[in-house]
Amino acid sequence: MSKETKKAILAVSFGTSHNDTRKITIDAIEQDMQAALPDYALYRAWTSKMIIKKVNARDGVHICNVKEAMEKMLQDGITDVLVQPTHVINGIENDLMKEDALAFQEQFHSISFGDPLLTSEQDNLAVIDAITSEFKTLTKDEVLVLMGHGTTHYANAIYAALDYTFKDKGYSNIFLGTVEAYPTMESLLKMVHAYQPKKVVLAPFMIVAGDHAKNDMASDEPDSWYSQFKAAGYDVEPVLKGLGEYTGIRKLFIEHLKTIDC
Repeated sequence: MSKETKKAILAVSFGTSHNDTRKITIDAIEQDMQAALPDYALYRAWTSKMIIKKVNARDGVHICNVKEAMEKMLQDGITDVLVQPTHVINGIENDLMKEDALAFQEQFHSISFGDPLLTSEQDNLAVIDAITSEFKTLTKDEVLVLMGHGTTHYANAIYAALDYTFKDKGYSNIFLGTVEAYPTMESLLKMVHAYQPKKVVLAPFMIVAGDHAKNDMASDEPDSWYSQFKAAGYDVEPVLKGLGEYTGIRKLFIEHLKTIDC
């Protein structure tokens, strides 16, 4: 690295207020990024203003948003930035992140972006491999139901496409739905009922196992996925493990990061 050039990775995540899952997901991904490109400085930014505010108020820790991180890198003399999101899809958060970073385009030598988790068909297949490796003990009379976040952005279509791809690759007992969009819980109940399993395993299809996983998915609240599948007569086992804990998922983010470093 020349004296004139100072390179950095900006790891951008939605964020989480749950420190237990953060340590083994977001932190783990960032550690892998630093290990992959040890000559680069590593910076962190989160895109959820609400979570940044909550963590600051509770823990006294300030986490930069994208604009603040870009300003910090400027102050530190960084010239070239590789922005690698830990977002699952190319949705609203990713679009806003790019907009915020590119506002600084004139002040850096280069700003380059890595892809979110699910961007290419190859990514979809790698994610399927990572999920099925993690749940290789799943039997034919059990189903795995994955909870994605969901969005009003058109990128939400990837969830239904990935659900279809699971089936296409021979995993007829793996289903993917969302909390806030389509496929809905109503759709999942119909599909799982048609399969007629003895057991339903629930897992988050999100980087962290935070609020959605703990409350919307696994809690005893009557409208949680756990409670709804229980009420439908199934034996239900929630697995509170964010995607960031899966080796295959972290590896895919590193591949995306290395692609922009070429």
